[in-house]
Amino acid sequence: MSTVPFITLNNGVTMPQLGFGVGRVPADEAAGAVGTALEAGYRRIDTAAIYGNEEGTGTALANAGVPRDELFVTTKLRNGAQGYDSTLRAFDESLARLGLEQVDLYLIHWPLPARDSYLDTWRAFERIHRDGRARAIGVSNFQPAHLCRLINEAGVVPAVNQVELHPQLQQGELRAFHTDHGIATEAWSPLGQGKGLLDEPVLASVGAKHGVTPAQAVLRWHLQLGNLVIPKSVTPSRIVENFEVFGFELDIDDLAAIAGLEQGKRLGPDPDFFDVG
Repeated sequence: MSTVPFITLNNGVTMPQLGFGVGRVPADEAAGAVGTALEAGYRRIDTAAIYGNEEGTGTALANAGVPRDELFVTTKLRNGAQGYDSTLRAFDESLARLGLEQVDLYLIHWPLPARDSYLDTWRAFERIHRDGRARAIGVSNFQPAHLCRLINEAGVVPAVNQVELHPQLQQGELRAFHTDHGIATEAWSPLGQGKGLLDEPVLASVGAKHGVTPAQAVLRWHLQLGNLVIPKSVTPSRIVENFEVFGFELDIDDLAAIAGLEQGKRLGPDPDFFDVG
């Protein structure tokens, strides 16, 4: 098994830097995909209520034979459950579907600024954390203005912000903000959702130089930047391939070449305006 480095969060909790994401994995395929990932060596699994696959994820966790203290499980609040009391209820429902008594990380999935409810939601998160039912709490898709409000008006600084991040959207300003405030950066769609990123000649060249695939080169780039990263696949060979990113290291020229792919190209919704669910 490859040795996955750990990141220490701002509350002292440690989490594997590389994990397995199940976003958009159909409910009836989740147990198989997560089971394959755990067999390959992944120990961090990232799901969400809105994905509809918490139950399948929980089944795989229960059947894997991996001690609970070796696993790091993240889930996220569905958008329609934001608010103090509704968040507490939704968290209980997620735990039941996962078959767990505690998650390692719980995230607000989107800020939904037009609803102006994420601060009350965060206060519920703080209670969940205080009660020991989530070892760490964080957010997803939050912009600096949203983070500043939490930092200034709440008691707990988010441990993690999970955002769209890949070579065509490198989020330099946001990553710098995270560094300044002790927030770990986690990348979703780290491989660009299969929408042309991996066809870039630069990545083919970097991969060939190290005898790896373009996807492995991109995942290595994330790791060397210090990002937490959660590649997703339902194809067993790719699940394994995405885990085999520790036997090589990109050099300064490789990193510069990948940095040159920046386009400010967002594949997902704009967090300042997204308001669905």
